Amino acid sequence: MEAPAAPHNQAEPTRDGAGVQIIVTSPEQMRDLGRRLAKLLRAGDLVMLNGELGAGKTTLTRGLGEGLSVRGAVTSPTFVIARVHPSLGGGPPLVHVDAYRLGGGLDEMEDLDLDVSLSDSVIVVEWGEGKVEELTDDRLHVVIHRAVGDTTDEVRHVTVTGLGGRWATVELSVLAA
Repeated sequence: MEAPAAPHNQAEPTRDGAGVQIIVTSPEQMRDLGRRLAKLLRAGDLVMLNGELGAGKTTLTRGLGEGLSVRGAVTSPTFVIARVHPSLGGGPPLVHVDAYRLGGGLDEMEDLDLDVSLSDSVIVVEWGEGKVEELTDDRLHVVIHRAVGDTTDEVRHVTVTGLGGRWATVELSVLAA
């Protein structure tokens, strides 16, 4: 018999000790995780989101937008590639990029001027692995795993890993609160 799913607030360090694993059991919990993550972000941060179709990348980004208090509904930018959501307060704007339709490498993304936006914005890139790492050594890598196939399972296993000096002293375990 399989063990029951752990509660959503369970956090475990990743193997390299620079991250945390969180179990999320609903879309609202995914948005809440985004709101908590937003409290750790500042202008200049790059967040890479990876996971299967329907894993919850855009739902997490909606929570980030709420936590950052940005203007506009955060929706998937699949067909427009990137959307900028200006801050409603004094915080940084959110640049939400969907790199799914882009072939590969930073060369294809140069027209988006992400390197120009990075210092003033929080940039979130869905499907960014292998495409935007060259923007900065400091980035947050979020991987969302879900059951695939014919399932209605809402459980997601989220791994958040901080890379580079920016994230070396940030306590990511607060995301599990």
